[in-house]
Amino acid sequence: MIGAAVAVSLGGLASGVSADTLRLLTWGGYAPDDVIEMFEEETGHTVEVTLSNNEEMIAKLRATGGGGFDLAQPSQDRIAGPQAEFGIYKPIDLNRIDASQFIESMLTATKLNTTVGDEVYGVPHVWGTSGLVLDTVKAGMVQDYTDLCSDEVAGKVSYRLKRPTLIGFAFAMGMDPFAAYGDPVAYENIMNQVETALIDCKPNVKTYWGGGDELMGLVRSGEVVAAMAWDTGGWKLNADNPDVTFVAPASGALGWIDTFVLPAKGKADDAAYDWINFVMRPEVSAKITEASGNFTASLGADEFASDALKARFQNSFPPEAIDNIKWYPPVPAGLEAIEGGVLDRIKAAN
Repeated sequence: MIGAAVAVSLGGLASGVSADTLRLLTWGGYAPDDVIEMFEEETGHTVEVTLSNNEEMIAKLRATGGGGFDLAQPSQDRIAGPQAEFGIYKPIDLNRIDASQFIESMLTATKLNTTVGDEVYGVPHVWGTSGLVLDTVKAGMVQDYTDLCSDEVAGKVSYRLKRPTLIGFAFAMGMDPFAAYGDPVAYENIMNQVETALIDCKPNVKTYWGGGDELMGLVRSGEVVAAMAWDTGGWKLNADNPDVTFVAPASGALGWIDTFVLPAKGKADDAAYDWINFVMRPEVSAKITEASGNFTASLGADEFASDALKARFQNSFPPEAIDNIKWYPPVPAGLEAIEGGVLDRIKAAN
């Protein structure tokens, strides 16, 4: 009996030692209250959430040398550069991540884009894309970005004069701008070709949209039947008009990923890994999609989404379209200046 009592006591002690407070630095919707409650009940950990954005996350971690938080969620293009310059993250122990819960192509891309030296510093969580938002009856012939310049949709096209348009057109023209990131001369050559194409395309453009509400109004009114825009915008429009939806371009949608990273001075790695593996369960990830409006890198989570959202997602993203997403890597210094000059010349052209 004494031995049994000791065993119970030690078991309780071990449980208490392993129950940590997870200080989570994240975006709105990525840690819903019901998910936190489920996690705390299952693991014994507690979760303290601080909402932030990319700029604030990096600033907070820089100011403390990677202290103050145990898990953070910057976008994948905000990891390699800050880590190389400031050392604000610690490597991910991939042996503690349940890789079977991730969409393989997203996990592979994020590991590649967050590698510094021989270490991986991030794994994927929430993601989204930009691509084509189409009236599929009136603009069904549009299958890639460059099709926005076809005669069939002349005067009824809209896109932003921003870098995603430059990148998308480059891929649709058979070039790989991301592969040229390390060669400014090659990158400028690609951008010059895109500049010519977009100047030639100007007569097709109804307007260059600036905000999501503006684009929604243009599509709903029928003034625009084909546009470059975000997946979530296309799905919102689809709820009003089943003819309008998001289409992944033939050359690949352009994707962003918000990640999981471990701050360099985090004190609750066990809780951090437990959280990652917990929220990547498909049924839990579906709750995060419901709260944030975006899907996650959890394999099969779309099956747990609402019927309407699941149908829109699966229609827009068959497996081959997901694997064809072009994920934004970190932008090297100097490229934004090249892009800015191209955009200015396109805007000024008659």
